[in-house]
Amino acid sequence: MSGDLTALERKIEQFLAFCERLRAENQALRSRVAGLEGEREMLTVKIDTARSRLEALMQRLPEQ
Repeated sequence: MSGDLTALERKIEQFLAFCERLRAENQALRSRVAGLEGEREMLTVKIDTARSRLEALMQRLPEQ
């Protein structure tokens, strides 16, 4: 009986450690996603700016 309890205790400790690793990994992934979303927003603004500038330049070109 004592051996069974010890084995169960060990499995519970392993499970708790696994949960903690998953929690830490989840937090790291959330941080990475937030950073990538910020980068994506910045790149979208740059693309929109470049598109606007290109359209303005194209309007200034003489028609042929």
